[in-house]
Amino acid sequence: MVNRKGLDPEGSPAARFGQRLRVLRDERGWTQDELGERMGFSGTHISAVETGRRPPTPRFSKSADRALGTGDRLERQSRAVRHTALIEGFPEYVAHEARAAEIRLYEVGVIPGLLQTPEYAATLEADAVRREAITPEQADERVDLVVSRQAALVRSSSPLIFAVLDEGCIRRPMGSLAVMDAQFERLLEFAEMPNTVLQVAPFSMGARRPFSLPVTVLTMPDRSLMSYAESTHRGHLEKERVFVLSVLAAYHQLQADALSQAESVALIKQVRKGRP
Repeated sequence: MVNRKGLDPEGSPAARFGQRLRVLRDERGWTQDELGERMGFSGTHISAVETGRRPPTPRFSKSADRALGTGDRLERQSRAVRHTALIEGFPEYVAHEARAAEIRLYEVGVIPGLLQTPEYAATLEADAVRREAITPEQADERVDLVVSRQAALVRSSSPLIFAVLDEGCIRRPMGSLAVMDAQFERLLEFAEMPNTVLQVAPFSMGARRPFSLPVTVLTMPDRSLMSYAESTHRGHLEKERVFVLSVLAAYHQLQADALSQAESVALIKQVRKGRP
């Protein structure tokens, strides 16, 4: 028997793609060379993708879909592999976010992506480029994702979005006065939408603030729950209901102690005018 490299599908998006490709190929009884011939690639190339040593390009994944008769499933899955600017776990979260019936988010320090203007997002990523944390191309990818995430939520059945921003989000200047003015206008427009609630968690909450890091809770169309939180290098999507319920309970307490939407809008207008 030929030795086959074991794959850990939880290890990375590339490993998940590679395992999926291998399973589909095995189901058809094809060798790597036979699949490669149908796709216009070498068997060595197929092996490199299956083992995660080579990322699937758009042309590769589309050819795989055609050869395997999988519609556009592999092409869509390959997008997560190509999100090189994003931390591990975030592309999976974004896929769930786009289908969620309700989104509850809490952010610290910066305006959350779903509420950012493209100019605000670009300013934020430009600083990451300056620090050499990411490349200019990766910065463009992140800004494009902000825009596409927001577009995905403009659908016939719009999700309910509850956003609680730490006061630092609105007091931290980001870019020019024009960038911040447009961002404040975006927040005010968001607060007026029929499917949204915007609140500010003031500094005066002190120890009553239940979260020290950003957190998001999603309610899916089937009413299942999941929460998402990030460390410096990776994101964690929690699907165990017992754990998510504790996060949801803390989020409800956060909403109860935060400023009302009317008070939050008044504070945003005050900060926008430059008053302390």
